[in-house]
Amino acid sequence: MLLENAGLTFQSQAAEIDERQIEACEDQAGPEAVAAILARAKAQDVSRHFPDALVIGSDQTMSLGDRVYHKAKNRAEAKDNLMSLSGRTHRLNSAVSIVKNGNLVWEHLAYAELTARNLTEAFVDRYLDRIGDKAFSSVGAYQLEGEGIHLFSAIEGDYFTILGLPMLPLLQELRHLGAIDG
Repeated sequence: MLLENAGLTFQSQAAEIDERQIEACEDQAGPEAVAAILARAKAQDVSRHFPDALVIGSDQTMSLGDRVYHKAKNRAEAKDNLMSLSGRTHRLNSAVSIVKNGNLVWEHLAYAELTARNLTEAFVDRYLDRIGDKAFSSVGAYQLEGEGIHLFSAIEGDYFTILGLPMLPLLQELRHLGAIDG
């Protein structure tokens, strides 16, 4: 959606990688590095199918201290994740890579810090009631562009980074590579 909204013409292809297996192999890497490794792996995988094309891969991790979050599998896990954010600042680490013929051409890592307001269990229960299954579609059990905005007291960082794709650096690099009008 972000690339379409920017007026870019492209073909979308899902990578066929096992993200959890890659994360397990990178158990000494921090959440920022894992985001970059996954973005690169996705682009390299898709690049095998599109010789000579510039392939963009991206990924995002969410962390609070040493804890790395994953999408909740059920409501109890979503509630636990949200309550663990209460009154605390977590980080979204968004990485983007460009690969051509399997070789890394460029990569960028950006992050945003989001501070959750003090949340009560009753509020989190009502929030989860309202958003339903959307809680399972994002790593933090929230969508900032929707009702998730009610969870926060402060946000520092680029909006596109929060959505998972640092668009401004990506567009700058695509212009530099001559892939888009500059």
